[in-house]
Amino acid sequence: MPATAQSSPRSAQRDLSEAPLLVAARGGRPSRLPVWFMRQAGRSLPEYRALREGVPMLKSCFDPEMLAEITLQPVRRHGVDAAILYSDIVVPLYAAGVDIDIIAGTGPVVAEPVRSAGDVAALPVLDPAQVSAVAEGVGLLVQRLGGTPLIGFAGAPFTLASYLIEGGPSRNYEHTKALMHSEPELWHRLAGRLADMALTFLRAQLDAGADAVQLFDSWAGALSVRDYREFVLPHSAKVLGGLADYDVPRIHFGVGTGELLAVMREAGADVVGVDWRIPLDEAVRRLTAAGGTPPVVQGNLDPALLGASWPVIETEVRRVAAEGRAAAGHIFNLGHGVLPGTDPEVLTRVVELVHSLEP
Repeated sequence: MPATAQSSPRSAQRDLSEAPLLVAARGGRPSRLPVWFMRQAGRSLPEYRALREGVPMLKSCFDPEMLAEITLQPVRRHGVDAAILYSDIVVPLYAAGVDIDIIAGTGPVVAEPVRSAGDVAALPVLDPAQVSAVAEGVGLLVQRLGGTPLIGFAGAPFTLASYLIEGGPSRNYEHTKALMHSEPELWHRLAGRLADMALTFLRAQLDAGADAVQLFDSWAGALSVRDYREFVLPHSAKVLGGLADYDVPRIHFGVGTGELLAVMREAGADVVGVDWRIPLDEAVRRLTAAGGTPPVVQGNLDPALLGASWPVIETEVRRVAAEGRAAAGHIFNLGHGVLPGTDPEVLTRVVELVHSLEP
């Protein structure tokens, strides 16, 4: 049984009811427009590179002190309104015993792709004890973050499945789509097991004190609405629905998902993440037209524009903030993750600008 919001240790640790991010996520009016950046923990920060030197990515994700320090670095430097747990979407796969590694310049690579009934049957089940080091890191963060919320995260079943089936990153997802359509029962068996894994991982983070969660379906934009509804929605809904008892904001994000926003919200998202390809006010229009209540959105400055001149960045930040006012609530963010070459000083200036704008 999942722990409830009443029984979880998080209830007694911090009162963050007025934290701008959590207020906005619930559709309230925050004291300021909240902002955080996907992939803010690491990548662009020199202090991160110094700490990680010589330490493999996945090893660093299981070192409680290191993951806590990396998670804290952008909060200290930029003054963002949330910390995002330093981790990776393949962490639960790795923890469970799947032979997977993160190769610099490539991304996650699976030693033996999962493409048969036997492969699916052989997939291990994640035991919460296997991510106890991550939970310990979350506990350290709860002690050190003060009034800043911590966002936990996991990869959604489709994106995890695509890595397992393709063996690594893919442009066309041909093996994944072929398996979906030619062996739908096998697909649903695989996606169901990955939903259980993601749910176990997120519950471990919430039990340790995380204040919100984000489910990353990074590659869902490769799918049609029809395929998403049939093959993906039930499994993402299983993950997000399985967290309802915790009463924390649930953010759902994918890349290239402008056509999928409404159905992604159906999966149980309290906050819909929007990438840079669609204006926030248009995203709000689509979500509202789909028959739902006015949505809370997150996004969506193009991360590539952080390399432009400051007048360009300022204009774009103001535009995104203005478009976000069409929503019931807006959490300022990028439309995807911070690029490795981004100047950290620019991120700090963006935070200062966002905080100066009307929420």
